[in-house]
Amino acid sequence: MLTLAPTSTNRTILNHISWHTFESILMEIGNHRNTRLTYDEGRLKIITPLMPHEHNERLIEKLIDALSEELNLNLNSIGSLTCKRQDLEKGVEPDASFYIENEAIMRNKQILDLTLDLTLDLTQDPPPDLVIEVDYTSSSIDKLPIYLALGVPEVWRYDYPVMQIYHLSDGIYLLYNDSSTFANLPLNTEILRFLAQSWEIGETPMIRSFHSWIKSQI
Repeated sequence: MLTLAPTSTNRTILNHISWHTFESILMEIGNHRNTRLTYDEGRLKIITPLMPHEHNERLIEKLIDALSEELNLNLNSIGSLTCKRQDLEKGVEPDASFYIENEAIMRNKQILDLTLDLTLDLTQDPPPDLVIEVDYTSSSIDKLPIYLALGVPEVWRYDYPVMQIYHLSDGIYLLYNDSSTFANLPLNTEILRFLAQSWEIGETPMIRSFHSWIKSQI
């Protein structure tokens, strides 16, 4: 039986949802939308992000672009593409996700397989190397066990005024001050500093300043 749990206005939780129903919902609503779905063994959460959430997420993506440029890393941004594994009955849509170490593999695969525009089957594809979660009105902490099960190597969780960087190590997530993806830079503090700076001087000057900071560190 399908049950609906009452929550805040931007969040809906459905219980006793089959995997088949979850996949049918994904196909029905497509991937050009403003909702995020999380599925965990029959429990489906649907979240509609609000403007402050989207603003911070976009800024963090710009900072990641700057890091990739200055560190000469190829980056494949896949946004909120659904990552799923039927055998584990788990599916999740990050606020943002990236292939870096596996960028070439996935770039070549995308050329051959247009279905990657819809979902990632992690029984066939590697998990994203990095995912970003931005908390505003609801917590993403319950997504961590799903990312762990899917084998995502690094997760950033921004919940103002805290940035947490999780590294996958020996089957568990450990909190670090730095990012193994980006030259072990102390990004848990510096991302916060530059996000705050954007409110003082604007986004474009902040991004320029961030580029300069990266160059000073490498």
